[in-house]
Amino acid sequence: MTNETTSLKGKKALVTGAGGFIGSHLCEDLVIAGAQVRALVKYNSAQSHGLLEALPRDIHNSIEVMSGDIRDPYLTEKAVSGSNAVFHLAALIGIPYSYHAPKSYVDTNVSGTLNVLQACLSNGVDRVVHTSTSEVYGTARYTPIDENHPLQGQSPYSATKIAADKLAESYHLSFGLPVVTIRPFNCFGPGQSARAFIPAMISQILCNEKVCCGSLTPFRDYTYVKDTTAGFLACGCAPSIEGSTINVGSGKKISMGDLLRRIMTRMGVSKEIAQEPERVRPDASEVMELICDNARAMKLLNWQPRFTLDQGLDKVIESVKRNITAYKTRDFVL
Repeated sequence: MTNETTSLKGKKALVTGAGGFIGSHLCEDLVIAGAQVRALVKYNSAQSHGLLEALPRDIHNSIEVMSGDIRDPYLTEKAVSGSNAVFHLAALIGIPYSYHAPKSYVDTNVSGTLNVLQACLSNGVDRVVHTSTSEVYGTARYTPIDENHPLQGQSPYSATKIAADKLAESYHLSFGLPVVTIRPFNCFGPGQSARAFIPAMISQILCNEKVCCGSLTPFRDYTYVKDTTAGFLACGCAPSIEGSTINVGSGKKISMGDLLRRIMTRMGVSKEIAQEPERVRPDASEVMELICDNARAMKLLNWQPRFTLDQGLDKVIESVKRNITAYKTRDFVL
């Protein structure tokens, strides 16, 4: 156990967006680190806890699950109450859907984040970890991208995340809220939905004669989910980093086309690749290159990735194989 996770032992930690991909993995790692975890999942009439339900039973049973919505300030205040640390991950994240429903993104990503920040301030939370995204950088003006890179809202999604990041910054500068902004680059791992490129391609390779995709020319920096959550844990307790924004990514780039061929190689197959117009972003909205400069994470968090791309891909391939019925292999997922 690292010094970072040891310092979380016994602390009361709230995770918003806990039913999501990164949030569920983070809840698991917080429990393992000895934290008392409250998980806020979006209310639904089926009483589903999302991906928390896939966690080992002993882990799930040790988590206090609360249903609600960060768009409601009263519920958010109740969720934050009593917390030492708040990990704020709740957000609408699908870029294509943000073209169709931009106000929904403002309501959740901007107004919802405001509710979380205000609740943390009024409750005197010791550390707030706010989740950003590498998409806020837009198409890179230089690579690798460090935290001083200009921000550019190339989609309604990224615009709302920029606004949320600036709200977090303002609460630190205006009110002294001890907030740290973590900026993950493309994260992947078991449990991720077909909204994301890697599981979408794997599920199609397993089930379809050809693989349908969008643009294969952009470059991305992929980080295995357990490396990403290790960055979250470190942001939750590393000393003297309040007010910082910290990139978390592998620092290695790969084109989407090379990544797809890499997946096929790991699976031992070769299939026809077909580009579909509805899967391609508008030209001016496409982000061509997102490559992480992780020097600040290494310096401030003593963080560096432990998993290779191939190790992570193998884990996701096995996960998708075990859960293939959960994937819509033909429908384009917004």
